[in-house]
Amino acid sequence: MLGGRRRSGYAVPAFVILAVATMVAARAVAPVVRSSVSGTVAAPDRTVLLGRELILNHGCGGCHGGGDDPSSPGWLAGQQQPFQEFYVGMCTVADPTAKPCFRTHPRNLTPDNETGLGRFTERQIFNALRYGLRPEDTPDVTITGTTPGKGNFPLHPHYLAPPMPWPDWRHMRDNELWAIAAYLHRALKPVQNKVVESEGPPDFWAGVYNEMPQFKIGPLTPAAYPTANERMADAKSTTGSPRK
Repeated sequence: MLGGRRRSGYAVPAFVILAVATMVAARAVAPVVRSSVSGTVAAPDRTVLLGRELILNHGCGGCHGGGDDPSSPGWLAGQQQPFQEFYVGMCTVADPTAKPCFRTHPRNLTPDNETGLGRFTERQIFNALRYGLRPEDTPDVTITGTTPGKGNFPLHPHYLAPPMPWPDWRHMRDNELWAIAAYLHRALKPVQNKVVESEGPPDFWAGVYNEMPQFKIGPLTPAAYPTANERMADAKSTTGSPRK
């Protein structure tokens, strides 16, 4: 099985590199910001705020730069240090000759037109998040299926390189993925940082994602609650507090 490993040497699962945290909708009233130029009061776009929250909750900065602090230098600007590189395959830092072996590099997610996501539409970014399709190889179209060649799904899909964990986001709602795309496209300052192209097999990982059943593509409706492993929670009880 393919595995992803940071250059620093510790092993991590291939398709679960980033933390997938609980998704919390941004339901609070958006903070107001007073313009120093016009004096008018404006509210940040709620969609953008939700996208920002989801990016923080999902640890995107852990690989793409800045950790969980949007004020950090290099926030989401992609690989800038050697330790941000990943090994994918059978190889490790101790044995880089084992095959297969591919080096992957977290890309620049800021909206820079030359080195980042600025040259892509929000729909292309959404398609990358939902279907794992490389935006530079996927037209700006609505995809309605997951079978290659049908429903605007590319006949020869070019997938994002592991360890990008897009298969783990199948339970995320479309509006949440659109919110992430909006934040990346509208709310970040562009940073010019050209990241080395990730290595990969000639089929752009299609053999992994199309042929291995555990890596399903597209949204997924979870099993009805409660399953045999769950129980119905008592709405009257409070966690951590004794019932009266």
